[in-house]
Amino acid sequence: MSYIDVTGKTEEEAISKALAQLGMDRDDVSVEILERAKSGFLGMGAKPARVRVTYGPDEAPMEEVAVPVKPVVEKVEKKEEPKPRPQKPQQSKPQQPRPTKPRREEKPAEAAAEAPAAPAVELPECHDDNAQRITVFLTGLLEHMESPAAVKVYEEEKGRYKAILEGQKLGALIGRRGETLDAIQQLTNYSVNRGRAHRVRVHIDAENYRAKREESLQRLARKTAGKALKYRRNMMLEPMNAYERHVIHAALQSYNPAISTYSTGTEPNRRIVVVFDKNT
Repeated sequence: MSYIDVTGKTEEEAISKALAQLGMDRDDVSVEILERAKSGFLGMGAKPARVRVTYGPDEAPMEEVAVPVKPVVEKVEKKEEPKPRPQKPQQSKPQQPRPTKPRREEKPAEAAAEAPAAPAVELPECHDDNAQRITVFLTGLLEHMESPAAVKVYEEEKGRYKAILEGQKLGALIGRRGETLDAIQQLTNYSVNRGRAHRVRVHIDAENYRAKREESLQRLARKTAGKALKYRRNMMLEPMNAYERHVIHAALQSYNPAISTYSTGTEPNRRIVVVFDKNT
């Protein structure tokens, strides 16, 4: 593993400098805060933040060394040809017919007893007043964004709706790490609940992005916790929204007694620190 130490006015600035210097993304490195920034008093005693960014493969590849192979010389031994032995005249025995076994009657193939698996229960599409408000708002918003996507609304439970955006090439609606999709969801919740006493919650998804992102976050949590155990130090993750931080906390809640997590910073730069307890 290789690493560089970088300083900055804040921890965030030092991390950004290191990523720019390495030309890597935040997911490709591990960050350890060596010294936190101190503002001092009236400019006296101020200290910059210092971070260590670790990158590269865990183990260097082994070089293959060609081993010269000695030619194997086979020894050919001359074998004496066996002398032919006089053959005794064979007495022919009367061949007795072999008893034929009765053929088993082939049973007709039985129909498969296993019943086909029951299809997953899908929620019926909802058309109540809340669903219509969601559909109207999203349809108008998508038209302004020039995105030809269809909107289908389902009621997962009372007061909780799920809107699915269907179409081709919806990457622009999802955005980098779902930022655009989160913004659309926030605007939809604000529009639907404006001026209403009973609030509802709207969850928006496209191309099953939410489930894929959750699986990716769980893998990231386990990978970061494994590094914290291996190198026996704390690891800091990239800034995440509240939902993504909840997924990380839940994934590592019972991962290992030596691993714990907490959130630090302010929105939108609030992030998770994976803590290694050296006393365990």
